[in-house]
Amino acid sequence: MSFYSTISDGIKDAMRARDKDRLSALRDIKSKLMIEATKTGADGDSIDDATALGILNKLYKQRMETATLYAEQGRPDLEAEERAQAAAIETFLPQQLSEDEIGARVATIIESTGASSMADMGKVMGAANAAMAGQADGKIIATFVRQHLQNN
Repeated sequence: MSFYSTISDGIKDAMRARDKDRLSALRDIKSKLMIEATKTGADGDSIDDATALGILNKLYKQRMETATLYAEQGRPDLEAEERAQAAAIETFLPQQLSEDEIGARVATIIESTGASSMADMGKVMGAANAAMAGQADGKIIATFVRQHLQNN
């Protein structure tokens, strides 16, 4: 079953359960997937999982950042709504890697690419982002790559 179909089924389930926050989050996901599909001239079912995970990560981050802003502005009602939608999106994301796991994978990628200085950061980041797509934030990966390359 494609990711797009899974989201469509989730929308139906949320409608039956009358889960407003989950329904809103899933409709937003489906909308973004449809937009991405029209860019490539394909239908929703043909979007690859890596692209779909990228879209999900972006939506999750947006929801969490918005929730933080609402909390700072003293709007707990809107914050709760954003956090509920973020939780719905998170159910479709893969398990996030711990910092130790990210560090270990970055070290392995640096060894396999033969990187030895900061000049190789782009090459390492490309491989690391591809290897840990959807499982780790790019900023955290970049921090570990910098640390490893500066210590070499």
